[in-house]
Amino acid sequence: MTTAQTTTAPRRRTELAAFLRSRRERITPEDVGMPPGPRRRTPGLRREEVAQLAGVGVTWYTWLEQGRPINASTQVLDAVARTLRLDGAEREHLYRLADIPEATVDEEADTLPAEVQGILDALVPMPAAVANGRSDILAWNAAYAAIFPHIVAARPCERNSLWMVFTLPPCCNPVVNLEEAAPGHVAVFRHRYSRHLGEPGWKELVRRLQEASPQFARLWASHDVALPGQSDKVFRHHAVGVIRTRTTNMEITASPDARLVVYTPTDEESRERIGWLIANPDAAAVDHSH
Repeated sequence: MTTAQTTTAPRRRTELAAFLRSRRERITPEDVGMPPGPRRRTPGLRREEVAQLAGVGVTWYTWLEQGRPINASTQVLDAVARTLRLDGAEREHLYRLADIPEATVDEEADTLPAEVQGILDALVPMPAAVANGRSDILAWNAAYAAIFPHIVAARPCERNSLWMVFTLPPCCNPVVNLEEAAPGHVAVFRHRYSRHLGEPGWKELVRRLQEASPQFARLWASHDVALPGQSDKVFRHHAVGVIRTRTTNMEITASPDARLVVYTPTDEESRERIGWLIANPDAAAVDHSH
C-alpha cells in the first residue's frame, strides 16, 4: 500500500462515518413504518434499527458508522442504501467512501436535457458533440456531422468515437497519424474505465474493441493511463483534406458522465474547410467509393 493510500483511507472512513450518521438522522421511524416509541435522545433512526431494516449485523453496521476498517460488499451496501433512502448521487458517494469503485456509477443513461441540442446548434460553425464516458456519441451539430459522417451514419451501437478510430479502414479513417494518436485515446479511456469497473456496458465495449482491433488490444494491455484534457487533433476528410482542431471538453452536470466536446479550428484554412463542408452536406456525406 502506498503512502497516499495509507493517508487517504482513514479520511475516507471518517467521511463515511459522518455521512452515514447524517443520512440515518434524517429518517424517522414513521418514515419506515416503525412505531415512534419512547422519547429519543437523537433524531432519526437508531443504528440497530438501520441494521435490522437492512438485514445486516448490528455490530457490523455500528463499526461501519464508526469508521472502522471493515470490508463491505456491494450487496450489503445496497441494502444500507435502500434503508437510508439514498438517491443516485448519495449512493455513488457511499460506494466511493466505502472504496468500492466498481459499484459507484449505474449504467449510463443516454437521456440529455432538451436544451442541449439547441446549445450544439448555436455552436455552428464549430463542430461539437455530446459524448458519454464510453465515448458513445449522444448528440451532435451539423458541423460535427460534416466532419464525421461515418459516426452519425452508424448504427447506435457503433456510434462511438473509439469504435470509429480503431475499426475504420485506413482509406476512410478521419484520424491523421493514428499510430501516434491512438495511445492517448486508449490511455484517457482507461482513466474513465477505472470508474466503471465491472459495469457490463463498459466490459462489452472493451471486449468488442479487443476483438475488432489488434492495435487497441495491444494498447489496452499496456495499462497506460492519462487524464482527459484539451488536445490538438488533426483529421482528414475525403472532400476537403486536412482539418486541424483543438478539443475542449465541458461537463454536462445534468447527465452523469456526459461531456460537451467542441472542436475549434486552429487555422484559417481548417475554418474555411469546415464552412465548406457545412454548406455542401452532400459532399460531406460518407464516401461510398471505397
